[in-house]
Amino acid sequence: MELNSYSDLPNQRVKAANGIDYAYRDTGPTNVGAGVPLILLQHFRGNLDNWDPALIDALAPARRVIAFDNAGVGGSTGTTPNTVDRMAHDAIAFVEAIGASGALGLGQGPGPVDVLGFSLGSFVAQQIALTRPALVRRLVLASSAPQGADGMHGWAPEVIGAVGNPETSPEEYLSVFFTGSPASLGAGRQTLQRIYGARSEDRDTATAWATREAQYDAVCTWGIPDHAKLQRIGCLRMPVFVANGDSDPMILPHYSHLLAGLIPQARVKIYPDSAHGFLFQHHAEFAADVDAFLGGPR
Repeated sequence: MELNSYSDLPNQRVKAANGIDYAYRDTGPTNVGAGVPLILLQHFRGNLDNWDPALIDALAPARRVIAFDNAGVGGSTGTTPNTVDRMAHDAIAFVEAIGASGALGLGQGPGPVDVLGFSLGSFVAQQIALTRPALVRRLVLASSAPQGADGMHGWAPEVIGAVGNPETSPEEYLSVFFTGSPASLGAGRQTLQRIYGARSEDRDTATAWATREAQYDAVCTWGIPDHAKLQRIGCLRMPVFVANGDSDPMILPHYSHLLAGLIPQARVKIYPDSAHGFLFQHHAEFAADVDAFLGGPR
């Protein structure tokens, strides 16, 4: 079956028990034998249109892939909470809602599902797996760090200056998501073209400044140094794939090794000559790695 590109998918909505109408896009095979759906959790200030269509299109042939705006983000209603814990509960409500609607194709109940969280979304993904472990079969953490790690209390001034201003530019995006090498910058410009040029109609609602403020509060709170909180992540018993770029200025790659060392069934991969947007720059390789991980033995 030939699938539509992510850039051509319609925006859909589902109402959850918490009263939120969630905006989402859904691609990949829908037959019962297609396996466990993959739920995507987006980065700081990102909405449905900030996923690189090339990555989603590479993931979708093997499985159902569902991207959504969490509460108060983009096209979803409600107010963006200022804690990762609350964001996780809102995300669980979304999965329960699409499960109850039958959209997951899993019969009764919402799961289990696989979860891929990127940046702030990876913090939320960790919290979902800790709060509702039976919901998550396998977990992918892209550009991630555990709660309470030293050095994570807010981002460097040049980073938050690039991605945290009311108006950001393509050059600022490139400076954080890609390295300064010709290869990485070239890949970054191609990513921007796919994100902003492939879809001209029915684009998602832009994230509001209130969402930016709430999300950065959540990031800063997550990053308050607290070594006791590092113990939490050892509770995860499902397989976990941790990944990052080797030059990420936003969430340094050594946090990937820290995470992998704390999680019993974790594996880690660092992608060369790439930064925060490594999964877009290396979309084909990353999608193949995710596919192998999700389909591999426990």
